[in-house]
Amino acid sequence: MTDTDNVSPLNPELDTAFYRTLLESTKAIPWMIDWKTLQFTYIGPQIEELLGWSADSWVSVEDWATRMHPDDRDWAVDYCVSQSKAGTDHEADYRALTKDGKYLWIRDVIHVIRDESGEVTSLVGFMFDISERKKIEDKLFDLQKELEDLSFKDGLTGVANRRMFDSVIEVEWTNARRSQQPLSMILFDIDYFKQYNDLYGHIKGDDCLKKVARVLSQAATRSRDFFARYGGEEFILILPETDAESARKVAERCRSLIFKEQIPHDNSETSKVLTISQGLGTIVPGHSDSIKGFIHQVDQRLYRAKQQGRNCMVGAG
Repeated sequence: MTDTDNVSPLNPELDTAFYRTLLESTKAIPWMIDWKTLQFTYIGPQIEELLGWSADSWVSVEDWATRMHPDDRDWAVDYCVSQSKAGTDHEADYRALTKDGKYLWIRDVIHVIRDESGEVTSLVGFMFDISERKKIEDKLFDLQKELEDLSFKDGLTGVANRRMFDSVIEVEWTNARRSQQPLSMILFDIDYFKQYNDLYGHIKGDDCLKKVARVLSQAATRSRDFFARYGGEEFILILPETDAESARKVAERCRSLIFKEQIPHDNSETSKVLTISQGLGTIVPGHSDSIKGFIHQVDQRLYRAKQQGRNCMVGAG
């Protein structure tokens, strides 16, 4: 005979009291709904401390649904009902209305209870306050978005970087090939920028790059026009659905905008103010064309502009 042989089964009333105490001492809020009537047969008193609504005010699923954020109500109710009908355990995150008119994030974990024949008889669940977790998730999401933005932004000038350019040109190239619309590109280089740095110093050089980026980005006037720092003192402008003549006008405008800034450059062999050289290309991409080939073509034209004395633009021909 062992010690356990002397232990009598728990009294049913004591048993019920024990489990009720256990349930009502947790932060999770237990509840039970009769499936046929859709009435609450039980909800933990913790609900009042969390949301302000007394336990006896939770009569039916209608009370549950109406005390939910309007933006969450339709999908949450439809989802939970469909899963319950299917007899599938499930969970849902939604914003619950507090008695004082605020909203808290709730995670509802629902278990489907069946009888011996497999028919759904009731739903048993636990509500968890996940408001703090949601705040942390939102902060992490914002940080991730900020990091993503930074990864596509040039740290010095604030315009898009080469990585973003590589992504955008892929999309615009595909669009141009599909629609058979012209795609234009202008590659800019600041004339004698090394000499500028040698004379004025790198801090002034950085300020110069920022100013040039700000001025040239003004030429990207349409929603799909895209401007980026290509590397070093080079910048690039993508002009979707733009023919060669229109792109040439944009290039002239860019040169004019830089000239109007009258940025001193006493170490330039071209002018006493800062100037830019430009390579321009326009293409309606065919299946035999490549992005790499097109960029190389524009880069070669920029090189020719620099060979021809700088402060000029070289396009097709």
